[in-house]
Amino acid sequence: MTRFQPLSDIRVLELGNYIAAPTAGRLLADFGADVIKVERPSTGDELRRWRLHRGDTSMLYRAINRGKRSVVVDLRSEEGLGIALDLIRRSDVLLENFRPGTLDAWGLTEEVLEAANPELIVARVSAFGQTGPLSDRPGFAAVAEAYGGFRELVGEPGRPPSRTGFSIGDTIAGVYTAFGVVMSLFDRLRDRDGGFGDAPGGADPGAARPSLADRTIDVALNEVMLSVTESLVPDWEAYGVRRERTGGRMEGIAPSNAYLCGDGKSIVVSGNGDSIFQRYMRAIGREDLATAPELQSNEGRWAARELLDEAIGAWTEARTSTEALRVLDGAGVPSGPIYTAEDVCADEQYEARGMVQRFDVHDGAGTVERVGFPGIVPVFGGRSLPIRHVGPDLGAHTREVLRELGWDDDAVESYLGAHDGASR
Repeated sequence: MTRFQPLSDIRVLELGNYIAAPTAGRLLADFGADVIKVERPSTGDELRRWRLHRGDTSMLYRAINRGKRSVVVDLRSEEGLGIALDLIRRSDVLLENFRPGTLDAWGLTEEVLEAANPELIVARVSAFGQTGPLSDRPGFAAVAEAYGGFRELVGEPGRPPSRTGFSIGDTIAGVYTAFGVVMSLFDRLRDRDGGFGDAPGGADPGAARPSLADRTIDVALNEVMLSVTESLVPDWEAYGVRRERTGGRMEGIAPSNAYLCGDGKSIVVSGNGDSIFQRYMRAIGREDLATAPELQSNEGRWAARELLDEAIGAWTEARTSTEALRVLDGAGVPSGPIYTAEDVCADEQYEARGMVQRFDVHDGAGTVERVGFPGIVPVFGGRSLPIRHVGPDLGAHTREVLRELGWDDDAVESYLGAHDGASR
């Protein structure tokens, strides 16, 4: 299959650490963008040492930063600022997720960016956005998940809220940021072509070029998490209904939960559709529940959720997870196992679509062979696009990028010699 690279002519300069902005960079790199990741000398992105099991570079860093080029630059130095500006002049997009005002303090103000590249698209990710009374506050995704109303709904009722096992706020922010970048690139293409001028919202050939402020994508982690809470706010505003934590259930929808089987494994079953519910109850031998008038609507089933979960749990506990899933699948009831990483790696469906791709990876202490990494989403052509490479070693591309900027060999080697970790 020919590699689908719609962003192959786009250069992205990533000035970001951790997960949010780098996730946006990963998504853009997946589809062909040349993403140059600027990292500080010696240590690089702090993510290199998060969940570090051996060596000096974690698999987390390798996963989040796949397909990118790593360049070591000290943005606090005059020399580093000059390199950054040279890269900005040659880039389409600038990604950053520093605390608001950090780039200004380093000399990369809005005016400097505008002068360096009048067509630059800037994507900024922060805890609370670039404006408003909380804009200058620091904060990781965990804090933003709490502010966004998300954390209050995660966990078991009657217990303190818990968190998901991944940095979900950062990841979703990265997806929104990449989406904003692609929209901005599309809008720029319309302007250049004078395109779609006859279509609603089409470019106006006489319109002034948008300012950098209008070309800036402002992604706030707390707003990202608020945006995925569905009807949390309107249910409160309209009816005074306060959503509560429901554990494995989903508020107002039943029966939909995880159930323990006789072999100690749990399965997830979503039998909340009206016709599905009837098939579900008959499959577990509960004709009485399948035909009960009060259970024919979701409202009635939610009111009887404890009764339904007790009946389903008694049925699953008497069977292995494999047996239970076979019966439910035969009845057309949506259900599935709760996978571990081991299960994902052995799954035929993921294998068929190229969703686990393997690489030999050097972690700083040695080479680990055939390490699986999640494939590229969305799929085009029936199978994941191939990952170009996993996250690079610190400064792996400094030499090549400086040469692209016009540095001669002596200047490049002098720079590499002066900056620990600039090339490995």
